[in-house]
Amino acid sequence: MLYFIGLGLGDAKYITVKGLEIVRQCSRVYLEDYTSILWYSEPDDCILKYCKDVDEATTHSDLVLRALNAGIQYHVVHNASIMNAVGCLSIVFWTDTWRPESFYDKIKKNRDMGPHTLCLLDIKVKEQSMKNLMRGRNIYEPPRYMTFAQAAEQLLEILQNQRDRGEELAMTQDTVCVGLAQIRAEVQTIHSGTLQELMSCDLGGPLHSMIISGHLHSLEVDMLKLFSGPEGLKTLKMTDSSTYVS
Repeated sequence: MLYFIGLGLGDAKYITVKGLEIVRQCSRVYLEDYTSILWYSEPDDCILKYCKDVDEATTHSDLVLRALNAGIQYHVVHNASIMNAVGCLSIVFWTDTWRPESFYDKIKKNRDMGPHTLCLLDIKVKEQSMKNLMRGRNIYEPPRYMTFAQAAEQLLEILQNQRDRGEELAMTQDTVCVGLAQIRAEVQTIHSGTLQELMSCDLGGPLHSMIISGHLHSLEVDMLKLFSGPEGLKTLKMTDSSTYVS
C-alpha cells in the first residue's frame, strides 16, 4: 500500500492524527519537497520499488498513475491546503426574488486564463423563513445542502441567459467538470464528466463541491479518466501536444 499524506500548510508537525498513525505503521516514509519547501526527498522510482511488498507513506500525488500501472494500491489522507487558506468561489442557493450571477463572472475569468475553478456549494443551516423572522419566532427551516445537480442547474440557466443576451459563453453543458462529495475518509465520492452528464450522477450525501476545468495537462486527463464514465471526457480537445480544453 502506498499512502499519500498531506502535511498541511506548515512543516511536518502539521500532520493530522490519522496521517501520523499511518506513518508510524509504515515500513518506509518519504518526504517530498516539490510542492512545498521542506527537506530532501527520495527519487520516485525508489518509492515504487519498495512499496510492492510493504506499506509506504509519502506526500507526492504525482505517483498515483504509476502506482496503479504497477498494481500498487494507494490511499489519500487529506490535510489543509493553500485552497483552504485563500478561500474559493461559492455558488449560493437562488430564491424566487434573488438570483445572483456574480459567481459566473469569476468562472469566466478563470476559463479565459486557463486555471480550474473550485466551487464550494451553499449550505443553509438554522435559517429562518421571512415570515418567522418578521414575527420574531425562533423557528428554523430544515437544513439544506446544495447538491452538484442543483449548482449545475443554476449554471445552465445562467448560460442560457448569456445566450439570450448574445454574450460569449465561458463554458457549456459539455465542459468537463468534477463532482466531489464527502471528501474525507473512505466514504468520499469523485466523478468526472461533462456538466450535463454529472447533473444526473448521484454523488451521495453532503457536502458537495464542483470543479470546473480550465486548461488540462495530459497527466490531469489521465487522472480524470480514473473517475469518469466511458463518455465523460469525449468533449476534450487538444490545443497543443500536452493541453486539453472542453
